[in-house]
Amino acid sequence: MKPKNTILVVDDDRAHRTMLRTLLSGWGYTVAEADDGGAAIAQVHEKPFDLILMDVRMVKVSGLEALAEIKAFNPAIPVIIMTAYASVETAVEALKKGAYDYLTKPLDFDELRLTMERAMDHSQLKKENRLLRERLGRRFDRRNLIGRSQAMTALLETVAQVAPSEATVLITGESGTGKEMIAGAIHFNSFRKEGAFIKINCAAITETLLESELFGHEKGAFTGADRRKEGKFRQADGGSIFLDEVSEMSLAMQVKLLRVLQEREITRVGGEEVLKVDVRVIAATNRNLLQDMAAGRFREDLYYRLNVVALHLPPLRDRREDIPLLAQRFLIDFAKQNHKTIRGFTPQAMDRLLRYAWPGNVRELMNAVERGVVLSRLEYMDEAELPLILVAESTAMPQPSPEGMQNGEAPLEEVEKTTILKTLAATEGNKSEAARRLGITRRTLHQKLKRWGMMS
Repeated sequence: MKPKNTILVVDDDRAHRTMLRTLLSGWGYTVAEADDGGAAIAQVHEKPFDLILMDVRMVKVSGLEALAEIKAFNPAIPVIIMTAYASVETAVEALKKGAYDYLTKPLDFDELRLTMERAMDHSQLKKENRLLRERLGRRFDRRNLIGRSQAMTALLETVAQVAPSEATVLITGESGTGKEMIAGAIHFNSFRKEGAFIKINCAAITETLLESELFGHEKGAFTGADRRKEGKFRQADGGSIFLDEVSEMSLAMQVKLLRVLQEREITRVGGEEVLKVDVRVIAATNRNLLQDMAAGRFREDLYYRLNVVALHLPPLRDRREDIPLLAQRFLIDFAKQNHKTIRGFTPQAMDRLLRYAWPGNVRELMNAVERGVVLSRLEYMDEAELPLILVAESTAMPQPSPEGMQNGEAPLEEVEKTTILKTLAATEGNKSEAARRLGITRRTLHQKLKRWGMMS
């Protein structure tokens, strides 16, 4: 049986709320109430709603103030504004802040019912998604970097300042936050954008091969070297090189990289010729290099050579305002790739996305949306298409306050652990199948089990 749609009625007039509750309940809706805009904001942060009916004039927090806060938190929720004080100015302001429509008191019940049905049929979402696609299309000069949070806005402003310079840049942040995209934005907004942008993951290559990959080698330099090979630095000459996970380099390789930064020259493995290179270096790491330096794992002189300009990418859980934009962008891209017509998210699905902690950051969000697109059969992605672990954790996690939206890490860890163990039990220990059902990679599953001491 299809669950009833839940409507939040916000009005400081108790008699009017009671009338609406009786009316809407008779139409088959589940009704929640709030007597002020502040109470409405708090309820939206606590649980999902399909639609909000909200009065404009309230004593503490007005309907327009609450509307702005609610749409900033979850733009997928349609909001219908009600008022006894009809004016063009108020209507325009309400629509600018994201209201679906505007009704005057006393309400025309037929008009109210029709407006609510249209709102929940996502006509407003279709319009917003169309505008969003147009807006995103004009942002490609930023290398697809999307964000409206204060942290991302400040970061992108710094990137815009740094990009035209020749400064070496060190990008820090957790895995999956988008460090490579920031590096790309720096290169493609620099005077070197016509040159090559070469990327290499230092953690994915063994120490013996990394030197050859970076600097090249001469024929006969080692077994299998049957011809001369140019390294990444030579390939990037006149452009930029992105050294991802630079902290994984051995101390010996760090010395060689330091020489390149200081002298702007390289020597192929097995060779003697000194070759000048004109390359801008952009490095990234998910580790704390200050701690690595203190432990003797990273050279102090190399750190200061790389850290001319430092950029830190905050984790997704600290910039939740960016989740709706990122999720919508991924949905558009994956729907196109999979030849599907999916226009957006239901309020419940967006609510799940907003509440989840995203330990895998933007990369995990992208994976979750891709999975949802593949499984979705309707025009709007619902929570049923999201990964099981995401739904379980977002349901059980401590509810964020409107001010801080901070997560309780310990309870969330327990929920995650319980969900994974139950899934493993259901799959009789088949890790590949468990990872598939959870919507995560097998590698991520292994890492979590290892952290809990359940794998050697």
